[in-house]
Amino acid sequence: MKQGTGRGFGKTILIGDQFVLFDTPAVLAAIPFTTETTVELRDSGTGWTLDDRRIEVPGYKQEKAQDQVVSFNRMIEVMDIDTDHHPIHITVGGDLLAGSGVGASAAICVSFARACNELFQMGMDTKQINHVAWEGEFGYHGLPSGVDNTVSTYGGVIAYKIVNDQKMFERIQLDGPVEVVLGNSGVTSNTASLRGYLLDQREADPDLFTQRLSLIQAQVASLQQALTNQDFKQVGRVMNENHAVLIEMGLSHERLIELCDLACSLGAYGAKVTGGGRGGYMVALTPGRELQDRVAEKFESMNVPVIRATIGNPPTDPSPGEVLN
Repeated sequence: MKQGTGRGFGKTILIGDQFVLFDTPAVLAAIPFTTETTVELRDSGTGWTLDDRRIEVPGYKQEKAQDQVVSFNRMIEVMDIDTDHHPIHITVGGDLLAGSGVGASAAICVSFARACNELFQMGMDTKQINHVAWEGEFGYHGLPSGVDNTVSTYGGVIAYKIVNDQKMFERIQLDGPVEVVLGNSGVTSNTASLRGYLLDQREADPDLFTQRLSLIQAQVASLQQALTNQDFKQVGRVMNENHAVLIEMGLSHERLIELCDLACSLGAYGAKVTGGGRGGYMVALTPGRELQDRVAEKFESMNVPVIRATIGNPPTDPSPGEVLN
């Protein structure tokens, strides 16, 4: 049976994700876990069918099922695939845990775009794959910033920003992979509602919102410089400071706060919510395998789902950066 395959990375956000649509850069990294998608031509029928074999945070796939339908339909339309005459079967798997905060939706969009590109010999380049994945993210996020699908597509560590409606990124080079621990709160968050939540805050107290945004922008710049200098102690300090602001804004969660505090008490350089927040994952910066294991094993003893990962891994695309639209 004729088929195509594709992969998309998971990710962790070190700072800024919630505010990309408010002219604030984000610093994020791909993690070496992927969603893998196979797309096969079916012999009969119309449309598309799905076999989702991803491991998941309990309830995540059911919670996102309707979003997933919207996402696949949108990408199929964007790629101009005629599933009435070329029905397809989609199989999704891989070792990336399906849950809020690790770019699960972006990874499935990227992997699906790549699989279709191979199956139908479309000749899309990396930038075009990224655009299709961004279109797919509308199903999950309302208006997506493009941050998740970009790091899922390109890999590595990047600084991402939107300037005058132009999406762009630049790479941040690390000397080698650095260990992190991601712990899951068990709470599935609704990323699509986040922008409205922030707009409500801006309307309620514009001065306070502007002050916080300015502080976060300064933190982003500080963290990016610290990463460039390989100063991971400073990276951790900025992560902690940023998490304090996110807590004030109601963008964390009591379970995430508990896990971040615990990680830091065990020696993590810093810890904060990752992704949109209000649930999902936290990330702890734990350079060195010994420190990573210490934090991860404590979480596991508490039955907290854990991802041991590294950031700073080789990218999938050699581009030092790109304007995406």
